[in-house]
Amino acid sequence: MNQPRVLLVDDEASIRDLLCGFLQKRGLEVECSATAGEALRRLETQVCDLVILDIALADADGLEVLMAIKRLYPKMPVIMLTGMGYDEELMQEALAKQAACCISKMQPLNELLQEVRTHLGEGRRPSSPE
Repeated sequence: MNQPRVLLVDDEASIRDLLCGFLQKRGLEVECSATAGEALRRLETQVCDLVILDIALADADGLEVLMAIKRLYPKMPVIMLTGMGYDEELMQEALAKQAACCISKMQPLNELLQEVRTHLGEGRRPSSPE
């Protein structure tokens, strides 16, 4: 059986490295992108089961990237990450735009892992853009 494939999008190398290593050690195949453009190009050519997306990227607004992903794969679970602390309005906007959930980078990694596992169980692997 194939390992679930996760695309991790964060412009902070230290966060990418930490989360990538953590998720890989727990049996996930993780691809990393530092920019929104790179992430969207990957999604056009590679099949992923779930996206973990920073809400504040250097090259794009994470909410706009979320909407672009949802246009390409409407059923793709996208977990939004925020390092800006909890902003109720921003989190509600992300959920209204079909984010699977919102997680603070300050939360324990096991909470992110639980959300990943939950949403991988609910989602279906898209075979092509819908």
